[in-house]
Amino acid sequence: MVDVRGKTITHRTAIARSIVSLPPEVLKQLVAGDLQTKKGSVFQLAVVAGIMAAKKTGELIPLCHPLGLDNCHISIHLNEQQEAVIDCTASITAKTGVEMEALVGASLAALTIYDMCKALSHDIVIKETKLIEKTGGKRDFKRA
Repeated sequence: MVDVRGKTITHRTAIARSIVSLPPEVLKQLVAGDLQTKKGSVFQLAVVAGIMAAKKTGELIPLCHPLGLDNCHISIHLNEQQEAVIDCTASITAKTGVEMEALVGASLAALTIYDMCKALSHDIVIKETKLIEKTGGKRDFKRA
């Protein structure tokens, strides 16, 4: 575990994104901006799962600091390529950043979409998960 005793407490934010490619048979289930399956509202449950996962990041990743997040927000929308775009924003005022929390939140939301839709198709592809932006700490980062 990294010793953060000497670090300054700052407001830190991270935004991560996962993209899930959805085949036509899954998209047919799209109603009012969400996917409805026998298990329920896919995007709504993916949001809850992602937030729950972000809160447990310190338990999931070895030697990752357990953090009490100030906020975690997940949004999901379809882009022009009919992919689900999941953005997870995590924030905290602390000595260490929240990049891993944002990445875990976006990843678990993507996995939840896969799990809830796999009965419709196994052609679902989680294409990528990446850090989009972080602020606070030594240096800020923003993907161009």
